Amino acid sequence: MDQEASYGFAPTEFEERVARAQRLMGQHRLDGLLLTSMDNIRYFIGLDSTFWESYTRPWFVLVPAAGAPLAIIPEIGRAIIEKTWIKEIRSWPSPRPEDEGTSLIVAAISDLPRRHGRVGAELGFELRLGMPVTQLNAIMGDLKSVEIVDGASLIWQLRMIKSAAEVSKIKKAIDIAGAVYAQVPDFVKIGDTERTILREFRGRLNTGGAGAIPTLICRSDVGGPFEITGGPRDRPIADGDLLFIDTGTTFDGYFCDYDRNYQVGRATDALRYAQEKVWEALEIGLQAATAGVTAGFVFEQMAKALSSGGADLNSNGRMGHGLGLRLTEPPSIRLEDNTMLQSGMVLCIEPALEYEPGKIVLHEETVVVTEGKAQLLTVRAPKQLAQIR
Repeated sequence: MDQEASYGFAPTEFEERVARAQRLMGQHRLDGLLLTSMDNIRYFIGLDSTFWESYTRPWFVLVPAAGAPLAIIPEIGRAIIEKTWIKEIRSWPSPRPEDEGTSLIVAAISDLPRRHGRVGAELGFELRLGMPVTQLNAIMGDLKSVEIVDGASLIWQLRMIKSAAEVSKIKKAIDIAGAVYAQVPDFVKIGDTERTILREFRGRLNTGGAGAIPTLICRSDVGGPFEITGGPRDRPIADGDLLFIDTGTTFDGYFCDYDRNYQVGRATDALRYAQEKVWEALEIGLQAATAGVTAGFVFEQMAKALSSGGADLNSNGRMGHGLGLRLTEPPSIRLEDNTMLQSGMVLCIEPALEYEPGKIVLHEETVVVTEGKAQLLTVRAPKQLAQIR
């Protein structure tokens, strides 16, 4: 896990991913995988492009149960695909609304050696298609004796387990954000607005080497924010506030996801109690996250720590999740998730407590699961809140 982060992967990394996928296809009774989403195409071929922001042209990768993957892409993308490890490329002059690669996809799937008559696609759990549903329906309608089925289970079996090279990229993203978190007490002062703080934080992330910064949240209120999903406000932070900053920053496509809390001026006894309780619950979660236990077990241990007098003080549906090419990935750290943790999974552990109505304290750290104690990738937040004056 000490591998130094760099841009891109060696071709052997992608070859191993394909080999793992093909071994799983036999178990899932699939003749191939049809991939259309940004992160899944990147996972198998290493393509880095902001062209995904356009919905005009769909892109496809077909991974057969045996042999090399095939890229079926708009002609405008051929030059960049030729720079990847992929050898077989088929393209069409897009935009072509009457046939945006549909006939090429149908022909490629029809040519697959047919053992099960099933091809997996991104139809289910925490996946999104990179093409219109009407186009998927057209592909399914034109295929003869081949069924398009949900391939989510196989895809997540692959992606939940990170290689050392993947972990190094996640760690690099974490380190970039962590360096800015450490600077917050130096560049934030009472009277600054959430919007101003966020702008400065983003600028420092960019200076530190961040890739994309899709998620950056800054919320403050007396004793703690009342919600942590909205955009920044022009509200100045004031004495007695808890300032919450959360970021999903990337390095070479891989995310970090963690937050930090800052005491603005003085803190009440209730806030100090809640801060300590959540910090200790997270410590328990970090100890519990080992290979061989379920995600639900980790949730249960933290939920017990957040309970008082028999009352469950945690109102979250989950207290953590996987991390990788997406900000949130399976598994979910929730009571009902029976996913068995395995070495190589990267997890964000994040207990939260609404200690008074409308006042939230949330902590989050990132670990990579091992056979023993999980390896902490973030620098553990101090038990006592950093202070802004």
